[in-house]
Amino acid sequence: MACFLRKCTRARLLAIVVTLFATQLGSLIAPAYACGCGAMIPDGQRRVSVSREESVVRWDGSREQIVMGLTVGGDADRAAWIMPVPHRATVGLGDPALFSQLAATTAPVHRDRYHFWPQGGDWPLVTGDGGSAAGPPGAGAAAPGVGVVGRQKLGPFDVARLTATDPAALNTWLDTNGFAMPPRLQDALQPYVSRRWEYVAVRLSPDTANTPLNGRLDPLHLTFASGQPVYPMRLSRLARTPQSLGLYVLAAHRMETRSAIGGERPRVSYAGRVTAKSGPLARLAAGTPFLTAIGQEFPYPPSISGDHVLRRASADTPFQQVIYEDRLRTVAGIPAWLLTVVGSLALAVTAVTVFAVRRSRRPVPPPSPVHAPPPIS
Repeated sequence: MACFLRKCTRARLLAIVVTLFATQLGSLIAPAYACGCGAMIPDGQRRVSVSREESVVRWDGSREQIVMGLTVGGDADRAAWIMPVPHRATVGLGDPALFSQLAATTAPVHRDRYHFWPQGGDWPLVTGDGGSAAGPPGAGAAAPGVGVVGRQKLGPFDVARLTATDPAALNTWLDTNGFAMPPRLQDALQPYVSRRWEYVAVRLSPDTANTPLNGRLDPLHLTFASGQPVYPMRLSRLARTPQSLGLYVLAAHRMETRSAIGGERPRVSYAGRVTAKSGPLARLAAGTPFLTAIGQEFPYPPSISGDHVLRRASADTPFQQVIYEDRLRTVAGIPAWLLTVVGSLALAVTAVTVFAVRRSRRPVPPPSPVHAPPPIS
């Protein structure tokens, strides 16, 4: 009986190991679709993922501009993505310096915060070493149901601007023209087709052949008419890994997202008027001087329910993150608490000494005279 139980246990363990191995193997072979602004599609059975997405949305009340920068990784040397837009878009290359300028503008402020009593890491509470661990070619012929508005070559990007009244026809055109698209994406595009949105399809590859796509890609700059600011996110639900979104919004006032659309609660890391006088940020912010930086995490992308619609916040309250550096208060390099304790002890000792000295110098009264008792008669 014991032998039978041991065999059953070994069989179960073997089945678990095989299952885990198959799962890991499948994750290595299957392509990963990950892009908050649309859907990143690798070429063939390769893997590509977007580890970070930073985009700027500029809205002046009637026209929207999106400058997007993606950081990608994986082993694919070619990839494509598609982004829905509510109206016809023009596309150009963005200035990479824009995101560096935005990062410097919205960086947290560091301030010192002093404490009196020692905390962990302060003497004499230091442990160990005292260290601490510390966001083209010409246009192809359009199939029925698909219109090719234009096609252009922008640096490493082959950009096609399309209209479509049928997701299947759009899928056929993309596949025929080198923009491979998975079947799941065809269904995900249906809401945009129903609303008669248009599409920007981008095919990209590195300058050197057979070089995996890694690192930050050149930003793309889209411009289109829009009665309200919107950032397309619906296709991100196809992603198989957690997504991180960094969104900068330039408008006349402080902005906020209408809802979380299935992700964690959006957090504002910066809000304030742009003070830059030169550079790409100053040029883009002209006429839309208020900058709001919004970050959001999507641990489970299939829960994404729609696009980010932005609206004016209730007030233009400025905000900037503050990172406090806790420091022990000192006097001439000596901890203030130590001086206080030593001083208090010295004062107590002095008081006791003075009391004892004064007590020792008090005059001693002479003894009372002793009177002999009267004789007894």
